[in-house]
Amino acid sequence: MPSASFFALFDDIALLLDDVAAMSKVAAKKTAGVLGDDLAVNAEQVSGVKANRELPVVWAVAKGSMLNKTILVPAALLISAFLPWLIIPLLVLGGLFLCFEGAEKIIEIFQTKTEDKQKHHDELLEKVKQSPEELLNFEKNKIKGAIRTDFVLSAEIIIIALGSFAGATMTNQIVALSFIAFVMTVGVYGLVAVIVRLDDVGLHWQQLKGDALAIKALQLLGSGLLSFAPKLMKSLSVIGLIAMFLVGGGMLTHNIGAVHHVSELVLNYLGTDLALPSLITSIASVLLDGLYGVVAGLIVAGLIHILPFGHKS
Repeated sequence: MPSASFFALFDDIALLLDDVAAMSKVAAKKTAGVLGDDLAVNAEQVSGVKANRELPVVWAVAKGSMLNKTILVPAALLISAFLPWLIIPLLVLGGLFLCFEGAEKIIEIFQTKTEDKQKHHDELLEKVKQSPEELLNFEKNKIKGAIRTDFVLSAEIIIIALGSFAGATMTNQIVALSFIAFVMTVGVYGLVAVIVRLDDVGLHWQQLKGDALAIKALQLLGSGLLSFAPKLMKSLSVIGLIAMFLVGGGMLTHNIGAVHHVSELVLNYLGTDLALPSLITSIASVLLDGLYGVVAGLIVAGLIHILPFGHKS
């Protein structure tokens, strides 16, 4: 009977959505830490862009991020089904890439004098002011860099989420993984958009007219946002750098047996022998990931600069 077939199909869809919702909830918890790092890294990428171009840049990166996930989700499912042994090497390579990116920033900081930094900053501002073409090229470079970094972070999020779906049917994996990819993209870049426009919100509230208590409260809050927004934007480069090492180092810790073993020895010593609180050992675990990230990044950067193809003109 057609009606019976319809309700049977509806029941199958309802069960599928229920399973997907439960799976997505578990995966969201596991990937929340990476999502926070993803936010910090990508918000930093739009620093230095002219104010009226911030949202278009964020939108361009968000579209690139969605394209990344459109590539990564099917690729992850295919690798999981046919080449599961390849997942760990890919995660290690992704971690090394993030650590290398962070190390390059550290090297640049130490190699560049204060005067050179100011000169470069002034030249950049002049170029942005003088030439729309140069502004467009600057934006394109920012966007490419953000999308490249997003690709690695998105790959880790998807692999972590995929691990949460072990044993589920292929249909459930496809739907749940697609849902996670979409929600993570909207969540990250929605928050990035909010961060980069905080100063505009603050200015709008500060300029409100009226003597009502609510208006005065908004005016005060607007002044606070105007003071806070520049400090937040300046801190994003530092937060993004730290996030690269923490995420990259974490990817190495969890996927290289020797590194993971060293971390276990250190954490067992702190937690068991020294009987330190769990909070301290948790912080130590994060710091160890960051330390591994810094060391690995500097080693990779050093090798690339030493090798013939690594020399820069």
